[in-house]
Amino acid sequence: MSESNTTDFTNPSTFILLGIPGLEAACVWISIPFCTMYAIAMLGNFTILFIVKSNPSLHGPMYYFLCMLAITDLVLSMSTLPKILSIFWFNSREIDFSACLAQLFFVHCFSGIESGIFVAMGFDRYVAICHPLRHSTILTNSVVAKIGLAVVLRSVILTLPYPFLVRRWPYCRTNIIPHTHCEHMAVVKLACADTRISNYYGLFALSFRVGLDLFFIAVSYIQIIRAICRLPTKDARLKTFGTCSSHLCAISAFYIPGLFASLSYRFGHNVPLHFHVLLANVYLLVPPMLNPVIYGVRTKQIRDRLLRLFTHKQA
Repeated sequence: MSESNTTDFTNPSTFILLGIPGLEAACVWISIPFCTMYAIAMLGNFTILFIVKSNPSLHGPMYYFLCMLAITDLVLSMSTLPKILSIFWFNSREIDFSACLAQLFFVHCFSGIESGIFVAMGFDRYVAICHPLRHSTILTNSVVAKIGLAVVLRSVILTLPYPFLVRRWPYCRTNIIPHTHCEHMAVVKLACADTRISNYYGLFALSFRVGLDLFFIAVSYIQIIRAICRLPTKDARLKTFGTCSSHLCAISAFYIPGLFASLSYRFGHNVPLHFHVLLANVYLLVPPMLNPVIYGVRTKQIRDRLLRLFTHKQA
């Protein structure tokens, strides 16, 4: 270990990302599924954007929200995966302090945006099922744009304190981050000061954002289930509930690993470090890969356009 990594300093110019501590020997093999998920996420989300943009019949609230989700997933993937792969392949572990803060902001901000988009998509399903005749008048283009803007502003406001708090702490022990990217708590733990403000604020922001979003999603689905139960036949109930299956799969893939990753980092003191890091990477890698697959396979309109696109090319 170089002397620059262990001597006293207050404002480090660079951090060193270790990757996955304890699994350095397997990093080349680990990079294969990482690279595969990155490629699927990029291809899948760009395909979703292309299909929606090129088909005027898909220019509706549900697909606008789906495009917002695709853009968010692309930003999340591009803000972390290139650096992670450079660590695995080229041993390029250094990251500039400002770049680390920027990465930290983008990861947490766009995770918050994705959570907010899932709430908006849940609201869209509620209106479509509970008030089908008023769907187009309630969710107009201007309303969709305002919802998108509110989601972005909320996440930016909640995330802005993260890099400002991280910047103010002195770092006098080490600049080595035992992680693949600049995760908030991983950076805060390097500070040689009382960082309870960062810890408490991080827990507040997580609880406020996820707790509030899950509450609104639950309220939407309670109303949806009540409306479905009033339908006359079993086939009608199953068909109507089937329109929510993509949304339910996507929020499960997003919230379950995200909650485990955040809570294990704060409270799982006996959990091996490499497990923390792998779980955090699952949270970042899996949803951007799965979302276009879920919506591409389970949404008939997108599936039909995709099949038409490939059959047209073959012809």
